Amino acid sequence: MNAPTALATDKVSMRTEPIQQRSAERIKRLLDAAASLIDDAGIDGVTTSAVAVRSKSSVGVVYRYFPNIQSLLRALAARNMERYLELVWKGVEASGPEPWSSFDSTLDAFIELSRTEPGFRALRFGDVIDQRFISPEVSNNAMLAREFAAQIGRTYDFEPDDELVFHVEVAVEIASGLMYRAFQLDKDGDARFIETTRTLCGDYLRRNIPLPRS
Repeated sequence: MNAPTALATDKVSMRTEPIQQRSAERIKRLLDAAASLIDDAGIDGVTTSAVAVRSKSSVGVVYRYFPNIQSLLRALAARNMERYLELVWKGVEASGPEPWSSFDSTLDAFIELSRTEPGFRALRFGDVIDQRFISPEVSNNAMLAREFAAQIGRTYDFEPDDELVFHVEVAVEIASGLMYRAFQLDKDGDARFIETTRTLCGDYLRRNIPLPRS
């Protein structure tokens, strides 16, 4: 089953679109530099000059692609979401036939990125800055809920209704809050909060969205 992964980058405006490979590589270096700076000094440590130095570029190169630091962080948040969803879809593909068997791998994907992806633990999808950081029209968690609901529909061959999307969004909101707390003080994640998230969200989804064996 094919799932979309280019979810958010079309919401991010840059001065120059990365059409050529060279431009795409430059943007990757800028985003990698910003992620590294976040790990070193937090989100406030990401400045135009710091990104230029860390990426071995110039301030002019940074401004060529990003009009301000907010747009650069937005692009990094969008990349975080895309990388997360890529891991999620791999987990969905490998899941067993039991209803909601993919939930654990969906949560594990978030845990893995929080532990290993530079800048992810602090920035996530930008919700720590603004709940509508990636798109002004919809919250980051609502965006994820819609993607998950669409995937459920593709897996079980039906059109998700508003009720299903609502329950998925509730689960995403619960997980978002608890996982923020899990990694707030512990770079590896507090196991108690992680397992409580797994139990609460898994039980909620199974109770409110009964699914057949796939």
